Amino acid sequence: MSLSQALYTAMSGLRATQASLALVSSNVANAETPGYVRKTVNQIAGVTGDFGSSVRINGVNRELDTYLQTQIRTEMSGAAYADVRSTFLTNLQTVYGNPDSTGTIEDAFNALTTAVQGLSTSPDSQSARIGVVNAAQSMAEQLNATTQGIQNLRANAETAINDSINTANNALKQIALINDQLQNNGQTDSSTASLLDQRDQYIDQLSQLVDIRVVTNGQNQATVFTNSGVQLVGTEAAQLTFNPQGTVTPNTLYNADPTKNNLGTITIGFPHGGSYDMVSTNAIRSGKIAAYLELRDNTLVKAQAQIDQLAASMSSALSDKTTAGVAAPASALPATGFDLDLSGLQTGNVVHVTYKDNITGATHNLSIVRVDDPSVLPLTNSATLDPNDEVLGINFASGMASVVTQLNTALGTSASLQFSNPSGSTLRVLDDGAPNRSDVTAASVTATVSSLTGGSAQLPLFTDSGMLYTGAITANGSQQTGLAARISVNSALLGDPSRTIIYSTNPLTASGDTTRSDFILTQLTTGSYRYSPQTGIGTTGAPFTGSLLSFTKQVISAQGEAASSAKQLADGQDVVLNTLKNKLSSTSGVNIDEEMAHLLALQNAYSANARVMSTVKDMYTALLQAM
Repeated sequence: MSLSQALYTAMSGLRATQASLALVSSNVANAETPGYVRKTVNQIAGVTGDFGSSVRINGVNRELDTYLQTQIRTEMSGAAYADVRSTFLTNLQTVYGNPDSTGTIEDAFNALTTAVQGLSTSPDSQSARIGVVNAAQSMAEQLNATTQGIQNLRANAETAINDSINTANNALKQIALINDQLQNNGQTDSSTASLLDQRDQYIDQLSQLVDIRVVTNGQNQATVFTNSGVQLVGTEAAQLTFNPQGTVTPNTLYNADPTKNNLGTITIGFPHGGSYDMVSTNAIRSGKIAAYLELRDNTLVKAQAQIDQLAASMSSALSDKTTAGVAAPASALPATGFDLDLSGLQTGNVVHVTYKDNITGATHNLSIVRVDDPSVLPLTNSATLDPNDEVLGINFASGMASVVTQLNTALGTSASLQFSNPSGSTLRVLDDGAPNRSDVTAASVTATVSSLTGGSAQLPLFTDSGMLYTGAITANGSQQTGLAARISVNSALLGDPSRTIIYSTNPLTASGDTTRSDFILTQLTTGSYRYSPQTGIGTTGAPFTGSLLSFTKQVISAQGEAASSAKQLADGQDVVLNTLKNKLSSTSGVNIDEEMAHLLALQNAYSANARVMSTVKDMYTALLQAM
């Protein structure tokens, strides 16, 4: 029996060696195949008779470091996120242009101030007047073009989200399909190992799109979750849907409220019913899709807000006129205060009232904002750029009587102020008189000038698609949103450039008068303004304050720094990812030198087992001959 046992053992050795040779051949052939993991035979000793042990094949091993694989998938999500952001911010920097280069907002602004400076030098020159109008038109066109560039990037992000969702759905479907095959297979042979390789590739593909966590059970089935806990796939795949909205404009914004949202959102539908909005719940936190969402809904919206703010500040700087109130007549005594002319007040314009609370000693700066759409009331204090004021929106749609009633209701008791309408469009604001609980210390009206020849240096040089820019707030949002896309030069100036000098027709402004050109130059070059924290520059409590040029430089500089930081982060992420991939490759990839060494060892083992069989055969022959 011992000879039979020896023969059986040698045959098992040959079979094991042949299986190992097949895997070496497979490893060598797939040395350059992406996602291929080196395979080895899992051999165990078997009991054969009374003496010795045979060898049995107990499946195929994938030489995979699962901990390292998990790290790589985490870094894949981070690297994909960083790479997308870096690419988009580099493109955004191209839209803005580099500081001091031509064909940029800064260059167009400098050309405008140069043209106005030339007009102040030669106010009676027709070519100088035309030069200012042309420079203003170039400035408006540059703002229009910059807006178009930003919105193109947002549209690209929207399209990329749609493409990524399609890719993710395919990966989820394939993972579920392979899970099903593995469950039905129940084997640990080479075909199972190949299926695991394929599934890993789809999971890796998915990890570049969203941040994921993978849980594998004893049957080699993988369940994939987002890091926020949403299950994407197990034995069945969830379905992701995205509803792209087509044309993207500055007013096309994402809102978690479906009734106010006008951009695409991502919804996950679960296999057995139910759905979930993955954008409003922040369920996707890394990967390409998260980067596209962040760019579309935050970074690029902020970029648009920057140039909208520049367009709004430039327009208002030239067209807004602040008129101090006139002291109330003696007939109002013992109450004191001011009369304010609201005849030129446009929707979005502001009445300023400063009063002192004599009980607390506190001084209050009140901004009364004209509103013609009551649906936006009440306004928050962020409706103006003054961090120290208290904003009160008043509906002017029903006339002065209604305005007075609203003001007295809101401030009569709380602030001890009295409002009235003595005549026409005059608004009178008084303190409480004898009780002396309050004192009105100042009042003024900031209104948008609508006429080019109204007798003041202010002028509506820029318009909002032919309409006055007044800072209006409506149910559709702030007029400032998207202004840079709509800003244009006043058509009346295009038809009559002399209005850059002539600000009155009765009496007629002298042709050599530089009052208006000097005003324009001062407002553009040295005027100081506040800018919204929504631009990402400054904060709510301390908004950025400075000239138009300093704000422009700040915007371009901040964008350049953001692009540079994003590039550095992306490069750093790529270094980490490549380091981990190289480490995984060294442990799980195919090393040709090692495989050749293994091949020689298998060749020797095969020869040795064959030699054992040959020897047993000779012994059997000798035994038979002896009989």
